[in-house]
Amino acid sequence: MEDLLDILKYILPSAIVFLAVYFVLRKQLDTQLRSQVVKGKQDQQSTVLPIRLQAYERMILLLERITPQSLVMRMNNANGTAAQMHQELLTSIRAEYEHNLTQQVYISKGAWEAVKRAKEETIKLINIAASKVNDNAKGVELSKMVLELSMQLDKMPTQLAIDFIKEEARSNF
Repeated sequence: MEDLLDILKYILPSAIVFLAVYFVLRKQLDTQLRSQVVKGKQDQQSTVLPIRLQAYERMILLLERITPQSLVMRMNNANGTAAQMHQELLTSIRAEYEHNLTQQVYISKGAWEAVKRAKEETIKLINIAASKVNDNAKGVELSKMVLELSMQLDKMPTQLAIDFIKEEARSNF
């Protein structure tokens, strides 16, 4: 019995010291790990943030470039037919869109859906305008029809998407 008490005299304080050291080291390692995770997130933020901001900028530029008024001004082909103008407008929209496809990686799904919806609505508007104009008419007539239909809308689809992206960018940054 006395031997057991002697053993306990040595083991019990050693066990207490071991547990104390274990918990102190564990807490210190957890703190270091959290610190490294926070530092990693900050590093990632400092790298990704400018890329995301640039993606939002490019989406707004895309939307501005596919706005019907902007398209008509850029594609003004006085000598061409309405059919040629129609094709040029659609080609320009698709080229702008395809040029910026990779930006969807850096923006939210909602923002990308807004961009796609604006593109599709703009194409629909141009197709409606083209259906109201004779194919052999001058391209200027198609331009006028596109602008007339645009003015009938409460808000342009591209402007709705721009507003969405601006709001999202403000909330993220």
